[in-house]
Amino acid sequence: MEQVSEQGVHKINIGISSCLLGEKVRFDGGHKQSLYCKKEIAPFFDYVPVCPEMAIGMGAPRKSIRQVRDGDKLYVRSADGSLDVTEQLEAFSDKKIPSLAHLDGYIVCAKSPTCGMERVTEYKIDTNNGSKDGVGVFTKKLMATYPHLPVEESGRLHDLVLRENFFTRVYAHNDWQQMRRSGLTKHKLIKFHSRYKYLLMAHSPVWYRELGPLLADIQDLDATADAYFDGFMTALKIRATRKNHTSTLQHIQGYFKKQLSPVQKQELTQSIMKYREGLVPLLVPITLINHYLAQFPTPYIEDQVYLNPHPEEMRLRYAY
Repeated sequence: MEQVSEQGVHKINIGISSCLLGEKVRFDGGHKQSLYCKKEIAPFFDYVPVCPEMAIGMGAPRKSIRQVRDGDKLYVRSADGSLDVTEQLEAFSDKKIPSLAHLDGYIVCAKSPTCGMERVTEYKIDTNNGSKDGVGVFTKKLMATYPHLPVEESGRLHDLVLRENFFTRVYAHNDWQQMRRSGLTKHKLIKFHSRYKYLLMAHSPVWYRELGPLLADIQDLDATADAYFDGFMTALKIRATRKNHTSTLQHIQGYFKKQLSPVQKQELTQSIMKYREGLVPLLVPITLINHYLAQFPTPYIEDQVYLNPHPEEMRLRYAY
């Protein structure tokens, strides 16, 4: 269940590696605290911290473990081979992950043999030779169980584009889940798509064109909703480009052609062109559009998630 903070901010449930919150659960008794997660974005989320290694009773400090590849089999062992926790970690993952269905995102610790999202080192058995082809055993099962759950590594959130994309998906995922929990109807599904049209256009014009016809003749509501959500989250995972944002802004601009004065039209056009040329961030034309919406209410555009996909206070639209 989502919570609301004392400031009235809608709080979303996000899973997170415990060490990122400053908990001393690392093998050396330390942590990998992320100030961004711990301080900056904490007011917007209810964290669900997880440390698989502590959960199976390894304690801290402890022997470090790593992934070891032996043909088709993958083990999680200490470097000297004296400790093997493969079965314990698999059992914990099987038990824990079903309880995380309420999450709308997950932030993991990079390179961890249990929590890493990608580039985890897999060592060839009986050697110190490894390839960075692995995924943390817990995170791998998490992503397989919930393939559309937004998952990101804490370090990659320093990249403003990846950061904005991740939280756009988190809020969209939450929006969808709330809609499903409220009771799915054809009307709600069509309305959901209508609200997300321009966000989809910015992320993937191809998916934007494909998802609409999917809802044109709904026979099996649940099957259609599942197919739609699959395409929807796949589209949002594609990073929006400056070119696609420009096209989307120009489409929205068209809704104001009868209301705006010549001076206002020129102002908006210049703002979009400056954005296209990289002279101003996306926030500039978006702010101007919202300003005109206040003067000339246009319900269809006002309802577009594209204009406010996440809380303004998170300052995410400076990436482009």
